[in-house]
Amino acid sequence: MTPFVPSRTLLLVAGGVLAFAVPSLAADPPAKRAGVYQKVLDCRTITDPTARLACYDQAAAQFEQAETSGQVVVVDRAQMREVRRQVFGFSVPSISLFTRGEREEEVNTLASTVTAARQDPYGKWVITIEGGAVWKQTETAELVRRPKPGSKVEIRRGALGAFFMNVDGQKAIKVERVK
Repeated sequence: MTPFVPSRTLLLVAGGVLAFAVPSLAADPPAKRAGVYQKVLDCRTITDPTARLACYDQAAAQFEQAETSGQVVVVDRAQMREVRRQVFGFSVPSISLFTRGEREEEVNTLASTVTAARQDPYGKWVITIEGGAVWKQTETAELVRRPKPGSKVEIRRGALGAFFMNVDGQKAIKVERVK
């Protein structure tokens, strides 16, 4: 299975959504639909079949153009889960825009595979996992077996924003995500 590598477009979309969603989180009003999508929905109210079809055709063309140009982004739940998995370890505000009133699934653990591992000048491990996320050890605990490409890791969220990583089932070390 090939690891998922986020495209620049997906990351820009996620960043754009965050930029526009964060100011609105304080008031948390009901999510407003994009104008081009609302036009498609408004066509349902037209009773004349010919006029309704013409409305749908025009609204669908505008919606497609907005999606193609990046003004509107359509994602499914699987894509949202993958973005949450990719940002695991970063401090990201809750995005109620994605949930439409449903409880947001919180990712508390992440299982992955090491793609690269090295020690910094202070002897702390810097570990890159599939997908490109980089985690750095924040304490001085030692690992019995050195992490290497192919090593299995499990990262879990701890108390007060801490993260802990088990490498090949060894005792957990405290880590932070740096990239």
